[in-house]
Order: sequence, then structure tokens, then C-alpha cells
Amino acid sequence: MIAVGSDHGGLELKDAIQAALAARGLDVDDYGTDNGDSVDYPDFAEKVAAAVSRGDVELGILVCGTGIGMSIVANKFPGVRAALATDEFMAQMAKEHNNANVLVLGGRVLAKDLAVKMVNVWLDSTYEAGRHQRRLDKISRLEKDVRAGKF
Repeated sequence: MIAVGSDHGGLELKDAIQAALAARGLDVDDYGTDNGDSVDYPDFAEKVAAAVSRGDVELGILVCGTGIGMSIVANKFPGVRAALATDEFMAQMAKEHNNANVLVLGGRVLAKDLAVKMVNVWLDSTYEAGRHQRRLDKISRLEKDVRAGKF
């Protein structure tokens, strides 16, 4: 199951991505928004990131105007590794090196066909582990230390 969410700035791109995911035969859970009315991106980033953090879904995709706001919010959640990508290489590296479980895209800065290619690259890439795992372990330790009030 893949959770998707967007604000009004990412709605059209989210809908295109959702259609591409369905064409791949993947189950998609749409956390909104569902119309073009102005909404606050933190509300939708929270829903998707919380679902990933809790383990309700394995992966998430978030879209706002630039992707910046959504990535900031999503990375507040324990266990979420949200990566803002602007091209196919970044989407690939997000998975291969960072094991990103949330891909964040900008609806106002990416063409639909490129964004769909990026999603496919991200989904088709495999986490390489190895030296990258050491780095993810450091991130996990930092998350625990922050939650414990060590900073």
C-alpha cells in the first residue's frame, strides 16, 4: 500500500501519479486533498507521514507546490525518511542510498511525465544497504536522542 497526499498546489500531479500507480497494479490510499481549494500542506503531510511512521503503509508520496514544505513536515515523524527529488537520479539515490520511504515532489516545478518517471524509478530502485546502513543507523540514533531530550 502506498499513501499519497497533496495540497492544492500538488493536486494535479498527485492525481497523475495516483493513476500511474494504479496502472502498475499498486494499491493506493489517497489522503487528500481532493479539490483545488487552498489548504495547508502540513495537514496532508502529517496524514501520510504518520501512516508511514506507524507502519500502516510501507511507502508514501507527497506533493505540494515545490515539495519543500511537505518534506519538512514529513521528516518530523520517527522512522520517516522523506526525500525531495527534482529529477530521476535524485529519486533513484533517495531509495538506493537513503532508503527513502516517502518521496516528495513539487507540483509546480515538475512536468507530469517526468514526475511519473521519477516515481517509477524510485519504486524500481533497491536500497543498497552496506555503507549506507551505517548512515541510516546514525539518523535513527539522532531521532532517539532528540525524542529523549538530549539536545
